[in-house]
Amino acid sequence: MDTRNLFMTTTTARLVRAEYGLGLVVSVALFFAHLDEIRWWVAIGLFLYIDLVGYLPGALAYRRKGDGDISKGYYVAYNVMHSLVTQGLVALAWIWLWGAEWALLALPIHLFGDRALFGNFLKPFGVRFEPEAHPAYRRFQSEFTAAASTRGDDSPLPVA
Repeated sequence: MDTRNLFMTTTTARLVRAEYGLGLVVSVALFFAHLDEIRWWVAIGLFLYIDLVGYLPGALAYRRKGDGDISKGYYVAYNVMHSLVTQGLVALAWIWLWGAEWALLALPIHLFGDRALFGNFLKPFGVRFEPEAHPAYRRFQSEFTAAASTRGDDSPLPVA
């Protein structure tokens, strides 16, 4: 992937997920190293609020709608809540208001876990809210795979 080709091959996607996986391992290790210092209600609340605000409303609307065509506001809510920038600002505001605490690790644990374990990244408007291969991506994958196989290159992410 580069600035002119905004797609990932299977290998680059795995490498990106591995990078987030390292962040997840470090965050979880720090979390467990400080278990006796964690305010659990804060950690659980911070972990859950990301999906309560950013994912569940869109997921429910998607399932209710039936055809998958839901308001772009749900995408914006998801992307804002699942942004490392947003959650970094939340952590900074928390530290400014109440001080630093180990429970804040719930924020990177949630985001790194989503990306490393589930492959969930920010949601572009042009695809369904829940993962489903776009017809244009299926065509691209077929053409790219055919071209790459003649050179022995990596192929784009497989269609689920």
